[in-house]
Amino acid sequence: MTVTARVLVDPSFSLGEIDPRIYGSFVEHMGRCVYDGIYDPEHETADEDGFRQDVAELVRELGPTILRYPGGNFVSGYRWEDGVGPREDRPVRRELAWKSIEPNLVGTNEFMRYCQRLGIEPMMAVNLGTRGIEAATALVEYTTLAGGTYWSDLRRAHGVEDPWDVRVWCLGNEMDGPWQLGHKTAYEYGRLAAETAVALRRVNPNLELVACGTSKPIMPTFGSWEAEVLEQSYAHVDYLSMHMYVDPDLTDDVPTLLAAGVEIDAYIDAVIASADFARARGRHSKVMPLSFDEWNVWYNSRPREIGEWPFAPDLIGDIYSFADALVVGSFINSILRRSDRVRMACLAQLVNVIAPIRTEPGGGAAWRQSTFYPFALASRFGRGESLRVGLTSARHDTSRHEDVPALDVAAVHDPETGAVTFFVVNRDVEHAVPLELATGGFAGFAGGASVEHTTLTGPSASATNSAAAPDTIAPRTAPAVPWEGAPVVVPPMSWNMIRLVPGTGTHI
Repeated sequence: MTVTARVLVDPSFSLGEIDPRIYGSFVEHMGRCVYDGIYDPEHETADEDGFRQDVAELVRELGPTILRYPGGNFVSGYRWEDGVGPREDRPVRRELAWKSIEPNLVGTNEFMRYCQRLGIEPMMAVNLGTRGIEAATALVEYTTLAGGTYWSDLRRAHGVEDPWDVRVWCLGNEMDGPWQLGHKTAYEYGRLAAETAVALRRVNPNLELVACGTSKPIMPTFGSWEAEVLEQSYAHVDYLSMHMYVDPDLTDDVPTLLAAGVEIDAYIDAVIASADFARARGRHSKVMPLSFDEWNVWYNSRPREIGEWPFAPDLIGDIYSFADALVVGSFINSILRRSDRVRMACLAQLVNVIAPIRTEPGGGAAWRQSTFYPFALASRFGRGESLRVGLTSARHDTSRHEDVPALDVAAVHDPETGAVTFFVVNRDVEHAVPLELATGGFAGFAGGASVEHTTLTGPSASATNSAAAPDTIAPRTAPAVPWEGAPVVVPPMSWNMIRLVPGTGTHI
């Protein structure tokens, strides 16, 4: 028997304005993300800095608002000075995190110009693994000061007269992980983060600083790491980071994979609890926001052999299935439902490396993976106020979860247009679900409304896009029709965007 689901939203139950920076992404010097990804000076579309413009057009369509750079694990062994100045003078080095050759053809200024041309805010990370306070302050001075000092004048000598507007700075990366160059205990890192923050603000008081939280929720120090790091640094930092990847190879079946949102919700709530414990223990007045600056689907358990010290190897170039796209949709829904605390987030990574955009090796075609679409549509239409969602839905068990709602729903109200947008994942692999939309006190719908329904479905859970068949999985949007309160039918195993727009005209 088909069971109708119901979702209730009301303007009185708003979580507040969504920070557009939750729609961020990530560029690391890893695999083919930079070289043979966003950068290929031999490509027919390359600009004067060597960046592929066919890829740039897909990045514009994807719609990231902020880009984290240059890592990731890469940053913990990086000498930023290697990536500035004339390219012919830059050293070629062994990159220790991913055991690759790094030619330093792309560095700070090239990345900044890339962001500037695409209208994306940069998020920079400093090396607190093999380096420390002195290198970090020098980079901030080089990047953000107008002139009159050694490092700022060096930038001007490199042809960049005006300082870059870089507000957000990550204080290292995943320092809890034993794989990290310069791995530290929570106490060691917390003290270093605090002292680095003090020094960076003496260089530039207008920075927003992100301390490293746990690198993944299965870490044995999860929870205690956040509490101890913040005990040392709470008063000096502006955000606490969190990272999480879902590995489809560790699930037993598709329903279990599609229930990953339950684990994502639990992780966000646990990090909030740890941050709030540190706030209470330290008697701090401010509430600590979160930067979910690495998240994605990653087939992390698969063995990967790339050899020793290659240049731009095809490292974790995962090809995503239709089911993976639904998990990405659930990540976004979880972030939207806690956007009162998650104020920044970065889909890792942007191109080729566990990415929504792929390029064929050697300058071949660029194309969209299945995971491209939930992000691109949410980035475009998921702006405004996040709404608390009252959901009534059928529920089921999976091999790893109990009592999982069939639907995963987030809702956003755009005050400018009056539109309410629902992002809906149907986890039921067999049944369509009629969804009743109850709009509570939204008076704008009293005079009529139109409904627009965009669906992402696939021929099977394992279906993928490719350069040869780039549109196997692509969204379909039905023409807007007058909405009179009837349920909207959500297809089985699907991602959906349902928009209610005041008035009876066509969709916006």
